[in-house]
Amino acid sequence: MGSKKKSKSKQIKAKQKKKNTRIFYLSLITLIGVGFLVFFFLSLFDYIYPPAGGKRAPVATVVKKEKQKVKLYFSDHNERFLIPEDRYIPDVESSTDKIEKLVKALISGPGTADLVKTFPKKTSLRNVSIKNGTAYIDFDKELIDGHPGGSASEMLTIYSLTNSITINVPSVKKVQILVNGKTLETIKGHIDTSLPFSVNRELIAGNNS
Repeated sequence: MGSKKKSKSKQIKAKQKKKNTRIFYLSLITLIGVGFLVFFFLSLFDYIYPPAGGKRAPVATVVKKEKQKVKLYFSDHNERFLIPEDRYIPDVESSTDKIEKLVKALISGPGTADLVKTFPKKTSLRNVSIKNGTAYIDFDKELIDGHPGGSASEMLTIYSLTNSITINVPSVKKVQILVNGKTLETIKGHIDTSLPFSVNRELIAGNNS
């Protein structure tokens, strides 16, 4: 009889020990979970409301740059008019950076088969500078060597560039074309390019921008 009571007592103690162990681990897991949530919400709060004069958390670096809508001007298939195409480029602060992105987008060509590019495929942009409202756009020699020529083609190249820059960058009133850092007399002998060009809205299809 006594042995039965001892055995039953041991069983009760064993069950109580298991119960206590389960409670301990559940408490530990709960504590870890609460700690994680507190850390998460504190980090989130710090990111949304950074301290005055402090820096945001590194997570801010993954936020994509905002984009801005621009109009690029490409040729129609008959080489008669320039047709605007809406594009989005990264939003940048300086006018020179914006012009650089505009010109590179022009060189890359239109995003639709309805329009025709106005620059030779392998043309490279060397430099962009602005002085007294005039943007100086410096290309490599491929602008000349790869150009198909013809007065209409040259005209559309010049004003595709000029209109795209002056219409999207209001502080720039004129555009001067350079090749390898020097003034370009003409692209293929049809149009004088030694002086800066101003916007030409008459070449835009429908005469609107």
